[in-house]
Amino acid sequence: MADPTTSTNTSPDLLPAGMDTARKLGLLAEEFDRIEQVLGRAPNFTELSIFSAMWSEHCSYKNSIRLLKTLPRSGPKLLAEAGQENAGLVDIGDGWACAFKIESHNHPSAIEPYQGAATGVGGINRDIFTMGARPIAQLNSLRFGDIRTDARARWHMRGVVKGIGDYGNAFGVPVLGGEVGFDPCYSTNPLVNAMSVGIVRTDRIISATAHGVGNPVFIVGSATGKDGIHGASFASKDITDTSLEDLPAVQVGDPFMEKLLLEASLELAATDALIGMQDMGAAGITCSTSEMSAKGGAGMDVHLDRVPTRQEGMRPWEILLSESQERMLVVVKKGREKEVTDIFAKWDLNCVHIGDVTDGGTLRFFMHGELVAQVPAESLVLGGGAPVYEREIREPTYIAENRKFDPASVPEPDDLKAIALGLLASPTIASKRWVFEQYDTMVRTNNMGTNDPSDAGSVWLREGDKALAVTVDCNSRYVHADPYVGTMIAVCEAARNIACAGGAPCGVTNCLNFGNPYDPEVYWQFSEAVRGMGDACRALDTPVTGGNVSFYNQTVGTNGTVPVFPTPTIGMVGVLKSAKEHMGLALKAKGDLLFLLGRSTDDLACSEYLVRHHGITRSPAPYFDLEEESRLHTMLLILIRKGVINAAHDVSDGGLWTTLVEMGLPNGLGFDIVTDSEVRPDAFLFGEGQGRAVVTVNEEMEDEFLDLMRASQVPCVLLGHATKGKMVVDDVHFGFIEDAKKIYEDVLPSAMAEP
Repeated sequence: MADPTTSTNTSPDLLPAGMDTARKLGLLAEEFDRIEQVLGRAPNFTELSIFSAMWSEHCSYKNSIRLLKTLPRSGPKLLAEAGQENAGLVDIGDGWACAFKIESHNHPSAIEPYQGAATGVGGINRDIFTMGARPIAQLNSLRFGDIRTDARARWHMRGVVKGIGDYGNAFGVPVLGGEVGFDPCYSTNPLVNAMSVGIVRTDRIISATAHGVGNPVFIVGSATGKDGIHGASFASKDITDTSLEDLPAVQVGDPFMEKLLLEASLELAATDALIGMQDMGAAGITCSTSEMSAKGGAGMDVHLDRVPTRQEGMRPWEILLSESQERMLVVVKKGREKEVTDIFAKWDLNCVHIGDVTDGGTLRFFMHGELVAQVPAESLVLGGGAPVYEREIREPTYIAENRKFDPASVPEPDDLKAIALGLLASPTIASKRWVFEQYDTMVRTNNMGTNDPSDAGSVWLREGDKALAVTVDCNSRYVHADPYVGTMIAVCEAARNIACAGGAPCGVTNCLNFGNPYDPEVYWQFSEAVRGMGDACRALDTPVTGGNVSFYNQTVGTNGTVPVFPTPTIGMVGVLKSAKEHMGLALKAKGDLLFLLGRSTDDLACSEYLVRHHGITRSPAPYFDLEEESRLHTMLLILIRKGVINAAHDVSDGGLWTTLVEMGLPNGLGFDIVTDSEVRPDAFLFGEGQGRAVVTVNEEMEDEFLDLMRASQVPCVLLGHATKGKMVVDDVHFGFIEDAKKIYEDVLPSAMAEP
């Protein structure tokens, strides 16, 4: 085969490149040596750029894949091997499958919040419809600095929320749920995790593969520009004071183009002309050609001068590494080209034959007939020739400090009412209406939570009587306090939310947001989090279908290095056998009985109350028992399917008090409850011990409810009853639900009104 470095072309892109260039592209010395061994020669600049992108942390998972492989990655409902397709895929019955995935767009959002978040939404939706699935739901998990005191945090939040709303609303898929958290550690480096969920017939699933010598390769969708070049490398390093210089690494999105691309792709998927299809996300053409070829055991010849471009004179490496949005690579059966081009012409989209599938497993890229790069596909991909590392771990010293926490040392307060109302003013606990009102939650009219909100987003499947329950969860303070337990809690809270909504969990996707993996303390956090996720997922029988790792979420500045809290966001999908089993969280009627399920303890650890009121930031993760969690989830589903409860809401951030307020707000109802005499009142009301939920029962169903609970192993205590509007605790009037509403709903609008 020809050697592109021996070309008579004098372009510096084709001359052999050295270690200095490799270092500037983010490659290590041993990685450069390995590239020379793979090629049997020195790479040219274009080839080195290809390796730098594909061997970046963002694409290769070189510092995480060893641990990720320990996660449970198989199960009877899984239809695709974890991590081997554009998205996870689970069987939901009746000939239908659910495709779902969550990914981060943290670094782009840090320097250009609007486009960073918007293109994150676009990219995750493309991952779904390249599987042949129609997206039906979106979710997001967001983290910002303290918006009350930090102007940069407000700038991030405004841009991110508007970017998500503008792109998602135009694309036409409802946002069914999400979470927003705040802490100063996210001030410079916000987290933007986007999740998409779609459904597809099991006989129409599309794989991201290329095979069949001579089959044509098409690029479809938008033209290729210089936006997003080296975006994968940008996502694989720390945010610094000079990161704004990397602004060209942020992509620019067009949701209307994506809507056309969705419809054209699904029309193509309905034919039998398709071999494989993949989104062009990180590393653009480079990634899609290498991954599809490696998966199919094939190679490709690709002519870069045929690629539609937005700017004249783009160099080969710019075309290869551009991360311009709304583009996909499609491999079709030879002889079916006109059928394919006609479909995309109908939708007024580019559809250009840029290459062909070859044998031998080699990628060859040409420009005006000249070979400019030649690389074995397998050498570039995850699980193939990309490097795999095992990093040093060291437990941070603060973990030992956390273990020393003694709840008995925390004084019991005299004025519980003032604390209770004050907790509602915490941005993390307060209403996120300011956020979700900017999203279209009702498009397609199958959002079951529009008039009956529940712990998980619920979407009715028009193709039958079933529904899906979907959620994203993680309390990063818990994970920071104890990465192993904190991540187990994240998995269990997701499952608890789905159970409260009436669903049975069936699979997990994850977005693992951490600092620099070369920091032994960060890598210890990461390894413990993965271990916790694996143990919890095995216990709940929720295999991990895939996900995303985002390292380097820390800021290097004049004050040193500041990592974010370790934030392993869990995305989970569950199935409701019947949409009629959907369970809301709202109190339904005055007089309904309130029951607390689960164990109450004197635990105050890691609670918002402990941090906000007492200023104590060193404590372990809250009370947690994996077996108790599993029993609670099972019992919730039994109660819902038996029809003996009319509301369910889990106890999480802010404790039981916040749970009751959130249940009362939708219908303007209050509550009259009595605390447990064996548990200190502040722990009973504000502690965040896990494995608990509040359910409501009307008096006619009380006996049947109690019979079921007696037969279970789940603790159950009568708290009190729903009222017309008063909030009463131990005969003390805490105000009216309208008082709580004013506090709860004014926090974010007031903060975001600041310049």
